[in-house]
Order: sequence, then structure tokens, then C-alpha cells
Amino acid sequence: MMSKNPSAPSSGLMKLAVAGSAVLAVAAGGLFYYATITKNTVGNEKLIPIEVGAKACEPMNLTLPSGFHSFEIHNRSDRPVEWEILDGVMVVEERENIIPGMKSVLRAQLLPGEYEITCGLLSNPRGKLTVTPSEHSKAAVAAKPDTRAFIGMLSEYKVFLVMQSNAALKNTQALQAAIAAGNVQAARAAFSQAREAYERTDVLSGRFSDLASKIDPLANYLEKREEDPAFTGFHRIEYGLWAQNSTAGLDIFASQLATDLTELKERLKTTKLTPDMLLRSLATYLNQQAEGAVIAGDNAYSHLDLADLTAKLDGAEKILTLLKPLSEKPAASETQNALFALQDVRQELTTLSAGNPERSYAEIDDAARRALAEKVRTLSQKITALMSAIGLE
Repeated sequence: MMSKNPSAPSSGLMKLAVAGSAVLAVAAGGLFYYATITKNTVGNEKLIPIEVGAKACEPMNLTLPSGFHSFEIHNRSDRPVEWEILDGVMVVEERENIIPGMKSVLRAQLLPGEYEITCGLLSNPRGKLTVTPSEHSKAAVAAKPDTRAFIGMLSEYKVFLVMQSNAALKNTQALQAAIAAGNVQAARAAFSQAREAYERTDVLSGRFSDLASKIDPLANYLEKREEDPAFTGFHRIEYGLWAQNSTAGLDIFASQLATDLTELKERLKTTKLTPDMLLRSLATYLNQQAEGAVIAGDNAYSHLDLADLTAKLDGAEKILTLLKPLSEKPAASETQNALFALQDVRQELTTLSAGNPERSYAEIDDAARRALAEKVRTLSQKITALMSAIGLE
């Protein structure tokens, strides 16, 4: 079920600018000794506690040295929540679908800079995370391999992103026409095709927090759920077509979705990619899927999660396939391990689909979801090991 889109670079695309991560000097006003908030441990791992309440986080302001950190997020509200670290509009790390009363650990490799943190509902105030320079950040920049060898791979991946975003927009326009005609079945078909194309880009698309909050918000993360004015994008249209079995009132949402996907396409064209950023995004993204969408499902009304997950895997496979010629010589074992783990996930999805890619995810029991999540988590770990083996971690 791989995407069959050609990946040869188009002459019309801009040349890819490969940018290294710059060390930012941060004025760390109010720096406090962060070890005082890392009392909990798992083995030798220090956990920084984050309490997410109904209206805010505790702490709302946090200062840490650059490097690897583990955050233990405790949901003290009565709603499922997500916790994100944002660099401008870009999602650096996130943990989704944390059940009320439960704790979840987010591990992040943080470079110097000033970040925002989201605290539960999308309408809640955001906190601030300041990351100060350290010997770790200087060593990380100095140790990076020459990225010029990856230019071709990154250029081909950029073409893939543009082609998929074009497909998402084209099918959204077909969705608009079906909605205008009042044809629920045609609208559902166009919706599914647009959705799958979008999901193939989700490794990077989901990092644009401002667009993701309009294209793909879940009702659970909004104060008034389905009645919230911020409930827009794919899931709002899904709600109308499946839960209400109607196209009534969906034209405005389809129009806005087309506008937002147009903006997304332009951003994907011009996003500066580096191999370490891309692979780290992929490993993080897959781990998030294992802990979130694979277990809980994202499509509460259509239950088309198997099709979604297959499209997401297509996007992951594109990255690993393009990387293979560069990674198999210096890291043959790690390359094969990652590709085997990917095929293991694909086989599991094929088995669960039982010949029907639109099989309802509601039919997949908790044990099967957990087994799938473990395979996705293993894939994430193998990609992280591959990054380390080729000097990108």
C-alpha cells in the first residue's frame, strides 16, 4: 500500500537550502536550579514534573540547560489533554491524549532558545520554556556530519511533500463540489482521499501548530467539543458527513480547509530541511502515534484510522527509502533493522484491515491496538538507533 507517486525532483521546485542548527544565546532571566524540580526518577532518568490542570500548567515558566530532558506530564483535569513544546509555530515535541488522572513521559532533545508550552485545552494560556546554552549544545553542533551528501535525498522528499499536498488540495476541491451538490457519498470519498494525502505529509505538516490547529483539531481538546467555534478542518467535516450523515453547513468548513491546505502547500515548498531534523521528527512522530492515535484513534465519527495509519506509514517509508542509499554502507545493520520494523508495521496493518482498508477501527480491540502500538514504537526506536549510527543523533 505504498504511495506510487514519482519522486524525481521537478525543475519548478526551489533548490533545497540545508541549514544547520544555530546555537542561540538566551538571556536567562530568572534562571533557577532545575534539579530541584527533578525529584522523581525512573532508574537513572530524572523526570521534570508538569501538572496540567483545567486552565493552566504548573509550572507555567521553566528554565533548563540545553540537552536531553524527560518531562512527566500529569493530567489533573477532567479531560484528555495534550502537552506541546513549540518553537514559534513549529511543534518541537508533544504528547497527546493523556487520560485524566494519568501521567505520561515526554523525552526531548532541546537546543538553546525560547519556547512556548501548551497546557491542555487549545484555548488555555501558554507557558514559557527557556533553554540556555550548555557544553552539550556546543558539542552537538560540532559533531554533526557533513550534510551536503543528503541534499539529493532531501530534495526528493520535498517533491514528495509537494505532490501529496497538491493531492490533498485537489481532493478537497472535489469535496467542496460534492458538498455543494449535497452528495454525502461523493463527499465521503473525496474526504478520504484528501485525508490520506494529508496524512502522508503529517510528519512535517503536524509541526506547523497554527495550521494544525485549524486543519486537524480534535473535539476532545476544545472547550465545547463539537460545538466549539474552533472545531474546524477535517474532523469537523468528518463529524458532519458521518455522525450527522449530512452535508448541511459544511461548505464554509470545506472552503476554509482548502485555504489552509493551500497555505500548507506553500510552507512545505519552502521549509528548510536538515537530515537530523527530518529523522528526529519521524522518530518522535511515530512514538507519538504509538502512544496516541494507535491506541485511542483519531477519527471518532468515520473510524477510518486504519487508512490514516497506512497513509502515515507511507510517509515514513518514503523517508527511509530515500535515506537507504546513504545509510546502508555506514550503518547496514541499523538500516535493515529500521526497514524490517517498518515492514512489520505494514504487515500488521494489512492483517488488521482484513482486505478492507476502510475497515472500522471500532472493530479493532484493545489488545490488537496495543500490539500495533508496540510495533510502531519499535520502529521509532530503530530509526533513533539509525540516526545515532550515521552520526545524526
